[in-house]
Amino acid sequence: MRGLCVGTVVESLSDKYKPGDTVVGMFGWQGYLVLNEDDTHLTKVPDIPGVPPVAWLGPFGSAGLTAYFGLLKIGNPQPGQTVLVSGAAGAVGSIVGQIAKIKGCRVVGTAGTEEKCQKLIEKFGFDAAINYKTAKNLSDEIREACPNGVDVFFDLVGGHILDTALRRINDGMKGIKREELYREKKKEREGWRCKKDD
Repeated sequence: MRGLCVGTVVESLSDKYKPGDTVVGMFGWQGYLVLNEDDTHLTKVPDIPGVPPVAWLGPFGSAGLTAYFGLLKIGNPQPGQTVLVSGAAGAVGSIVGQIAKIKGCRVVGTAGTEEKCQKLIEKFGFDAAINYKTAKNLSDEIREACPNGVDVFFDLVGGHILDTALRRINDGMKGIKREELYREKKKEREGWRCKKDD
């Protein structure tokens, strides 16, 4: 099965890679792999003391980059603002929430189980978590968790949660949709801004 994997070079005939190098790439979930040195799906990553190689699949990989640049470059959260994250218990969402907390924001996440909601608060430091599957009235729960409205919305799900969250936006709210981070046109990568209807 192919997927994003991390590995250690065991043996090499290449000047680019030496035994002990940590590499990340799209290859099979398997014990060993033989690759050509020019394989474009292979990236050598630095060995950082205290950072396990698996971190290159999460916080130092595409999930971390998506969270970091999406939130900080598009969302630009300010201390005291409220950041709402849908799909918050996933790889990207959990990192978004932690970065927003570092920036001094109130952070609220949505997730689909009580266990995930508990993890958001206890492990990742979110201020509140909403189980969208058991919420009697999602709009009321977002209103309660975000009493001052939503200043930045990092949307990883869309659909009903997006529609409901947009009812709690503040004027000038910045929204980030994961799909927009991958678009090529600069104007489409700037996110979207909304004005709340009174």
